[in-house]
Amino acid sequence: MLRRDLLAMLGLGFSQAHAISKSSSSGPNYTQFKGQTVVMSVPAHPHLDAMIELIGLFTRETGIKVELDRVDMEHIKGKQLRQLHRPQSDYDVLSYISMWKTEYVAKGLIQELQPFFANPKLSDPHYDFQDLVPAFVENVGLVGGPKGYLAGEGARLYGLPYGAETSIMAYRRDVFDRLGLLPPQTYSQLTALLPLLKDKSNMGALTSRGKSGHQCVHAWLLHLNPLGGRVFDDHWRCAFDQPEGVEALQTLKLIKDTGPSDIAYFGQGEMVDSFIQGQSSLYIDSTLIFSLINKQASRKLKEKFAFALHPKGLVHSSESGGLGLAVASHAKNPEAAFLLIQWLTSKAQDKAVCQLGGLPARLSTVKDPSLSQKMPELALLAQQLKYINADWRPIIAQWDAINVEELGVAVFQGMNGEKTPFSALNDVAPTVSQRMLKAGYTSL
Repeated sequence: MLRRDLLAMLGLGFSQAHAISKSSSSGPNYTQFKGQTVVMSVPAHPHLDAMIELIGLFTRETGIKVELDRVDMEHIKGKQLRQLHRPQSDYDVLSYISMWKTEYVAKGLIQELQPFFANPKLSDPHYDFQDLVPAFVENVGLVGGPKGYLAGEGARLYGLPYGAETSIMAYRRDVFDRLGLLPPQTYSQLTALLPLLKDKSNMGALTSRGKSGHQCVHAWLLHLNPLGGRVFDDHWRCAFDQPEGVEALQTLKLIKDTGPSDIAYFGQGEMVDSFIQGQSSLYIDSTLIFSLINKQASRKLKEKFAFALHPKGLVHSSESGGLGLAVASHAKNPEAAFLLIQWLTSKAQDKAVCQLGGLPARLSTVKDPSLSQKMPELALLAQQLKYINADWRPIIAQWDAINVEELGVAVFQGMNGEKTPFSALNDVAPTVSQRMLKAGYTSL
């Protein structure tokens, strides 16, 4: 892809992107910030666990100290919001879920990053912004473009991907070899395979998140997009109750019926454990599975796992989500904060965190020959990156409530047979429509 094409896709004007990718050759001046402390709000997460091993190196190189405030994922947003509304926040850097970016920008809680990149005393001339995975930048970092959160006219950069992810399929190679099966490449193959695996493998077929609320909705979205569905149409009218959405929920019900017995109680952690511990022979979810298998499985067990592309439905489409880094609007040390996130997302540190069990955010990391020898799954990831859907879910303030209160209940009911998939989604559509109407998104 040509340089100007990439810049246009990212929604950055040429002069703005030029400042990001070609700053002064002098590079960052760390001396003036030596002795400052950057306070960083981070969740408990495998990628951030890997990052901790790098923080000491940053301090040795720059003289800037880093203090981490680690909070579990379920409570970190509330704590961040309380801190960020103060005249001077205790936090300088935030690790945030991509879904929160538009809310944080609308409330003036995080800073635009282009002015930092444009400052020759801060910007690293070797940073190579264009090497960042474009879909990760779009999903995690851009606010103000089409729909308020996609690349295009009006989009501005507020965050950098760090712990961004897409979806992938993993399977038990030993089980498939014993049964003479191949991993499914399409959704029709997948749905035909699930009952067979349930009957023949002595374990559940496909594991899944299934807990009521955002967990089961996450699982449903994994299938909605490849099957050609959307949550809303281009005018913010409900589209999730259309045939594609119903088919996705029917698929999730089949997954629940043929999978591990406790799927209805599974969050992300339980889902991963069920796969690694041999309760299921298939997995379709976050690319975090790469590092989690490496950390949790014995060497002998690792040999039983293999990976493949997220199956194709009507189209190839995979998740976009995960974590990013931003500078708090009321940070005590904003320049030092920017230097930290620039350093963490640089080429060298992206490779380093990947080797420690983190998630790569750069094309050069994914394509690095030396890393691929140690982590052959990177070659598959390079293919999967072509199919990331940056609009995998609506990144709007109303999504938190819809995700839990309306769809979080409807998807759970349809998955567990309390209602038919059709009734579950159609029954909740008017309530969602009214919520969107009240928020000014549609004129139904």
